Amino acid sequence: MSRLLLSQVRRLLVPQIGLLAQESYLGPMTSVPSRCSSFSWATLVGPEAHVAGCWCEAKGGDRFEVLDPGWGRTLGSVANCGSPEAEAAVLGAHEAFQTWSKTTAKERGRVLQRWYSLMMENEDVLAELITAESGKPLFESRAEVAYAAGFLQWFAEEGRRAYGHVIPASRSDCLMFAVPQPLGVAALITPWNFPAAMITRKAGAALAAGCTVVIKPAEDTPFTALALARLAEAAGLPSGVMSVLPCSRSNAPSMGVLLCRHPLVRKISFTGSTATGKELLRLAAQGVKRVSMELGGLAPFIVFDSADVGAAVKGAIASKFRFSGQTCVCSQRFLIHRRVQEDFLSSLSKAVADFRVGRGSEPETTMGPLINSHALEKVERHVKDALEHGANVVCGGKRHSLGGSFYHPTVLADVTPTMACATEEIFGPLAAVITFDTEEEVLAIANSSPFGLAAYVYSRDLAQVVRIVQGLDVGMVGVNEAAISTVEAPFGGVKESGLGREGSFHGLHEYMNIKYVCYGGLQN
Repeated sequence: MSRLLLSQVRRLLVPQIGLLAQESYLGPMTSVPSRCSSFSWATLVGPEAHVAGCWCEAKGGDRFEVLDPGWGRTLGSVANCGSPEAEAAVLGAHEAFQTWSKTTAKERGRVLQRWYSLMMENEDVLAELITAESGKPLFESRAEVAYAAGFLQWFAEEGRRAYGHVIPASRSDCLMFAVPQPLGVAALITPWNFPAAMITRKAGAALAAGCTVVIKPAEDTPFTALALARLAEAAGLPSGVMSVLPCSRSNAPSMGVLLCRHPLVRKISFTGSTATGKELLRLAAQGVKRVSMELGGLAPFIVFDSADVGAAVKGAIASKFRFSGQTCVCSQRFLIHRRVQEDFLSSLSKAVADFRVGRGSEPETTMGPLINSHALEKVERHVKDALEHGANVVCGGKRHSLGGSFYHPTVLADVTPTMACATEEIFGPLAAVITFDTEEEVLAIANSSPFGLAAYVYSRDLAQVVRIVQGLDVGMVGVNEAAISTVEAPFGGVKESGLGREGSFHGLHEYMNIKYVCYGGLQN
């Protein structure tokens, strides 16, 4: 692949980032040069959990292995936390809350700003770590580090704008006002697909609001979470304010139960599958806890006959194939107007054919592996179901010759709205193209899903855009734009895609209660 073409593909996959510096992955658990001499891979990554300010092993020395996502080789092992560590972390967070919640927003912001600076000073090490654990290409990992750090910078500033308000009183002898206050201990359960950004998006808001946090990272990517904890500690975050509890897939259910039921935990924030989110909601309801749920998606990508097809194809690549299609907001159903379907399919398949599939650490790679064999098998199942029901492969449609969990980027035509790839979240590099003729038809298809996270609309007809945006039953819409996630904007969905919002000033208030005060007896 030519350097020019490689640059173009990368710009499509990571909009507004462009071609970034390239370094090869040097292997797990080895020292990697960092822009900050204080930290290297060896000093950031360790096998211990971070529990109530202490770096420690799990009870009994229990550990679990972290695997390379491409071929399943062992990267290393880490403490396998359970109920004893979770209990200690919650108690430590509750104790730390008594002091942290009383610090000023300005003081909390200074710590978050230092944490932001340390992340950016060590972005090379963090990016290589993310690539090692998740498999995403290095240029995507570097983009994630910048995105993740941005949440810390945003909430460091936004915490000072957690305004209350004065209420016009109904009587002349009293003053009425409402004051936001931090909730308490927040349990944050984060996914593997954005192992840094999903932590900072939650923890940045919680810490800025004055809460303390207990983080349960995904079992596939615990080292990134622990590296962030070391940087937070170096930034001056007080002992006990943040704990990180890695645990295996087998320990995860009991960990979730404890965090949801613990009386000292006042908030649950979860990003992951809708099925798991429903179970956590059920558990949290027993203690009437505040919840934020960022769950599954089935984003429609709608291209009208008035659209700039070239721009739509670029958006499709950026939305669908970033991190091999393993994002909750990636396009799932490509709803293409019949008049432009042939042009769209031709351009999309040509662009997809230029992808370079390989290890994320290799400089030429534009698409890495799926996270594990289960993810690979799910994509295969969706392709098989579609072909059995009349769909056709335009390109891809099979495992890659590299083996492991690598899969060819795939485009399917003649997909119908009832096929599995159009009704279930794929989480893989599969673009399912459905043809439509009218606005009414495309809205019916788009809204037929129980999910409602994101949608994308390409059209140059302003009135049409307004009608479609108003008619879409989702939480976020990109109009002639595929890169919609940013720290300043609210992120979240409707229906079975979740509850609450992350990012923006809305994300801060998810970690605060409003206390109403009526001050009477003011007249002499």
